[in-house]
Amino acid sequence: MMRPEWRISDGLVPYDEALATMEARVADIRAGRAEELIWLLEHPPLYTAGTSSRPSDLLQARFPVHVAGRGGQYTYHGPGQRVVYTMLDLRRRRQDVRRFVSDLEDWTIRTLARFNVRAERRDGRVGVWVARDGREDKIAAIGVRIRHWVSFHGLSINVEPDLSHYGGIVPCGISQHGVTSLVDLGLPVTMTDLDMALAETFDEVFGAPAESKSLQLSS
Repeated sequence: MMRPEWRISDGLVPYDEALATMEARVADIRAGRAEELIWLLEHPPLYTAGTSSRPSDLLQARFPVHVAGRGGQYTYHGPGQRVVYTMLDLRRRRQDVRRFVSDLEDWTIRTLARFNVRAERRDGRVGVWVARDGREDKIAAIGVRIRHWVSFHGLSINVEPDLSHYGGIVPCGISQHGVTSLVDLGLPVTMTDLDMALAETFDEVFGAPAESKSLQLSS
């Protein structure tokens, strides 16, 4: 199995452009015309609605709202948040959707551990959480779509977004808990720091081809 291509986009990528790129790449992966892709980027401020979203969870449409087609409910994307789109061929890995979502959570947890953040799963709540000051805050969201056993969409990790932007929605349909970021936790982590940690921990979860032991990041 060849290692996925890793792509890092500078600037803010419009959501419609990203969705069209993912759709095309998924089709090419399925047809054998392209390799898997891990795409790291940032979006301009926007909300996305997953397949389980409830209209009542959109409290105020402060930013454009996009129907995402992924699993999950409402979430926010914006500057300072690393979005990780994972286009992986599960026919060549494990054809198990629950396991794939669990692997994405594990990848996120291992990545955050590089910065001494104890991030955890919670039963009944997809995503990754941090316990702090007697409460639990979400630091990473996960929402995927599988088409003919090729995945797209993926996860987002809060590095230093404007957390007040979450006020326009009930994030992931959960009103009892808040959201946080690495910088909000007092950690001066850069986007580059996070990208390197994601690269280093990917093989721990998803496996590395025997013929390749190094990972190249390209912009």
